[in-house]
Amino acid sequence: MEVTLAKTAGFCFGVRRAVEKVYEQADSGEGPVYTFGPIIHNEEVVCDLEEKGVRVLHTEEELSALTEGTVIIRSHGVPRRVYELLESRGIHYVDATCPFVRKIHRIVEQRSREGRRIVIIGNDRHPEVEGIKGWCHTAPFVVDSPEAAADLPLEEGTPICIVSQTTFNYNNFQDLVEILEKKRYDRLVLNTICSATEERQNEARQIAACVDAMIVIGGRHSSNTQKLFEICQKECKNTYYIQTLVDLDLKPFQSFRHVGITAGASTPNKIIEEVQKYVGNEF
Repeated sequence: MEVTLAKTAGFCFGVRRAVEKVYEQADSGEGPVYTFGPIIHNEEVVCDLEEKGVRVLHTEEELSALTEGTVIIRSHGVPRRVYELLESRGIHYVDATCPFVRKIHRIVEQRSREGRRIVIIGNDRHPEVEGIKGWCHTAPFVVDSPEAAADLPLEEGTPICIVSQTTFNYNNFQDLVEILEKKRYDRLVLNTICSATEERQNEARQIAACVDAMIVIGGRHSSNTQKLFEICQKECKNTYYIQTLVDLDLKPFQSFRHVGITAGASTPNKIIEEVQKYVGNEF
């Protein structure tokens, strides 16, 4: 069987940077280490860090209760109020926010201060979007569907600034922007989708279009992996979403000659290599 592995599969720059910072702190032996939310959407990595003593905090109340240790701000970023909380409590922290996400924070902070209403194209429940909202001076709007874009409750001529979650599907972003353009707002459109995300999605689409089956590897709660799966499924009906090799059922693969593999930005190379090797050697 021929196996094609996407060159862009696996950790992106922001995720690799965040994970390395947590391991550095955990290995330093300088006291308790915490992450505000799972450092990445990958259970394997989170479990490994827990074995090293890294604890995940899920709420601002838990942050407020800390009296010692180091908090790692994950690559998704956080609202401005979280920084203010940490600093007011004198809690040491390491900021591992992805530079691309931090750029969006600066954009929405500046443009909302100038009087533009912020429109974020993305998943309202995703931690990255939660963080972006927390840097706006006025209440932002989050749009993730054509219906939401068409129903945006702003008057014609309203000055708006449109940004995107870094991992949003590029084609869907363009479609939603076109709908918003028809509403005659005073628009400022900034495509803040990470270049690595675009490259990963484009490569996945190209591979899926010329293989018999496609394997997409990533955490169950990984937004960028879910989007990869959706993209691949449109090009290849035999697309499988797995978290690790354990989830892979090879029975359907007996009739395939060519299999493609890609992975989300929070998938460790070890897992990708295990799947690639197993599929390649099994047939």
